Amino acid sequence: MSWHEAKTTRATIGRLLTTVMIAFATAGCLRPMYAPSAAATPAVQTRLAGIVVEPLPERLGHYLVQEIRYELDGSGGTTQPKYRLTLTANERLQAAIVNSQTGRATSATLAVDATFTLTQIDGGATIVSGTAFASASYDRTQQRYAAIRAARDAEIRIARTLAEQIRTRIAAHFATQG
Repeated sequence: MSWHEAKTTRATIGRLLTTVMIAFATAGCLRPMYAPSAAATPAVQTRLAGIVVEPLPERLGHYLVQEIRYELDGSGGTTQPKYRLTLTANERLQAAIVNSQTGRATSATLAVDATFTLTQIDGGATIVSGTAFASASYDRTQQRYAAIRAARDAEIRIARTLAEQIRTRIAAHFATQG
């Protein structure tokens, strides 16, 4: 083994040892978000189950509320409500591609901004608020019912994405605030 090969081997072993040491040093720094905390506060999942979601008008609002209710407490059990989640949804439809022969849009993108505010039922103090964004594209065909179904599927996909974003933000707040 030449001097150069020995130097390269020592450098590789040094990098490997450094990586292993960093991995061991940071292994205990993470705590699962839904794990019970050592503090006297209930676990995040219990707090999420105590959220009442206010209804929204329109079809997209219905999908969004149902998806959020499922994300917060998919068990179907009853829990004493402690928090109220109010939502507003602003949707935009953009036609991306237009057929030059027929002048009709062949695809569209539905974009939705959902603003949410979580408040306590008792005093009405705001706990967390924010805005979530999602978009979904779909094909518009000349078959009327296929185009309608594609638009509904896009709304359902957006509702799922927004519900996951909102649930994650609220859960992260509960996990960090204890």
